[in-house]
Amino acid sequence: MKLVVEFPAISYREGPAQVARMAKGVEDIGYDQLDIYDHVIMGYDIEGRDKSYYTAKMPVLEAVAMLSFAAAVTERIGLGTEVLVLPQRQPALVAKQFSTLDLLSGGRARLGVGVGWQASEFDALDENFKDRGKRTDEAIDFIRACWRDEQIDFDGTYYSAEAMAMEPKSPQGADLPIWVGGNTPPAFRRVGKYGDGWLASRVTDADFAKRSMDAIREAAVTAGRNPDAIGWQSMIASPPRPGDEQGKTFYAEPDRVAARAADLKAMGFDSVALNATAVFQSGARSVDAILDALQVLHDRIHAEVG
Repeated sequence: MKLVVEFPAISYREGPAQVARMAKGVEDIGYDQLDIYDHVIMGYDIEGRDKSYYTAKMPVLEAVAMLSFAAAVTERIGLGTEVLVLPQRQPALVAKQFSTLDLLSGGRARLGVGVGWQASEFDALDENFKDRGKRTDEAIDFIRACWRDEQIDFDGTYYSAEAMAMEPKSPQGADLPIWVGGNTPPAFRRVGKYGDGWLASRVTDADFAKRSMDAIREAAVTAGRNPDAIGWQSMIASPPRPGDEQGKTFYAEPDRVAARAADLKAMGFDSVALNATAVFQSGARSVDAILDALQVLHDRIHAEVG
């Protein structure tokens, strides 16, 4: 089973050198993948706006810049997003950013995408929240064309290019993996039709996992793709929301974390992601403490699931 760490943006408080140490430390422990979540701007809870999942002052480092910084101090670990909110970004620019990340990291990039949930963020970025699903589908096709084609000719409903080129191509080229996040039927269709893997939010129900994976495989077959080539990753646990006192201690209990990983493996997941921000919330209040906790969790999970 592959082990993934979702990068703790909170590490910025100890300075750039410690951010680099965090990324290198995760690789040195032996984790397979370093992912980072994406928000550009966060909204306060005000009248007339849906309540946010997180505080507006939650620290968030820009995802592609952070991955590029990590690429410069690591050698082996995979580098990706979980997830980049694709429909609030220009897809041609995303294609360029990830092909460059892939080139400079020696072929270690993975683009994880989702449709987003924060309408106020779309408003601030002057993007349409209501059609974000359709635009995400088209953006994935456009990005792959940018990675694949010597001459890019793309005529979509939302995005287009005529007689354009994007060079240099990266080591993975059009095979640079795109994984899709989400736990809803539209996300399952998107994984099956477009994705190289499913980035599931926390999954605790084996029946839900089976139904979801079956829906993804069915969508892949319908799209003429090989369902057996799809990868499966789930969060072990996301950061606790306000009032979740039990969630705050979860990552401080390695046996509970390992048991959750074993459950996910039994459901069919071949990768699990540990959220290092939640590790911080569980009591590991420095980069050193987070890395110490990640070492213990890495060893305990591998002892449990291999």
